[in-house]
Amino acid sequence: MGEPVILIRPVEPGDREAWQALWEGYLAFYKAALSPDITQSTWARLHDPSEPVHGLVAVLNGDVVGIVHYLFHLSTWTKGSYCYLEDLYASDKARNRGIGRHLIEAVADRAREAGAARLYWNTHETNETARALYDKVAVRSGFLQYRLPV
Repeated sequence: MGEPVILIRPVEPGDREAWQALWEGYLAFYKAALSPDITQSTWARLHDPSEPVHGLVAVLNGDVVGIVHYLFHLSTWTKGSYCYLEDLYASDKARNRGIGRHLIEAVADRAREAGAARLYWNTHETNETARALYDKVAVRSGFLQYRLPV
């Protein structure tokens, strides 16, 4: 038997339960807590065509095992837009099966289709597993991110 088929598709309203479990796993991984209204707002944005936020899921053997969220925004450095990959997560049972790579490639395809000049993302410096993948599929920019709560 060959490799299992990984299907990448847009998140659908019927994915709510699986998406929620993955979203909560992602937040737990980063030791983050969001209020239920932010989670509800994020879910709603993923299904609102007027919003710039998009979501894809990875399906393996009929189960949703990965999520990615991305958005397009303008830049002062290009006439077109940039694509920011904001959230990427695969379930523990789906790790080391290429889910992350497939999701990144799917977002890259959508960025190309939209005419974006760049696809970029952040990860925590201690996330060695993700960084090992990212170092294979992209170029590290050398820029550091700073935050100022406003």
